[in-house]
Amino acid sequence: MRGLHADTGYLLYRLGLRSGQLFNTSLQESGLRLRHYAVLRFLATAEGALQRELSTRLGYDPSAIVGLVDDLERLGFAERRPAPDDRRSRIVVLTEDGRAFLRGTDAAGRRVTNDLLTPLDQAERATLHTLLLRIAEDGLD
Repeated sequence: MRGLHADTGYLLYRLGLRSGQLFNTSLQESGLRLRHYAVLRFLATAEGALQRELSTRLGYDPSAIVGLVDDLERLGFAERRPAPDDRRSRIVVLTEDGRAFLRGTDAAGRRVTNDLLTPLDQAERATLHTLLLRIAEDGLD
């Protein structure tokens, strides 16, 4: 493993997996997964989004977005509405129940982050966040 641990890309991959596992565990009671949460979080920052925009912005396959939105709609966390500028298109919007769910998961998200970053002090966490943002600006929106 020592060779793999020398590879920063591999470490990022493994930490991403671990973070996802921890977050999925915290969401387990709700029946949702991190992918659902990501859609909800994105919708919380927008006045609605086309499904194809969700796919592009989150990096998910378009067919996966359809299923995720179906799940969220079934739970009453999101709904599809006609797009104001194109009646044939539908936008996905966050509902009040979706906003309430997100508020209820904020503490769980902080716990996951704290668990993952336990070895780092506050200054190191801030530095890591700044560096990750810099990397993310070059390819992640």
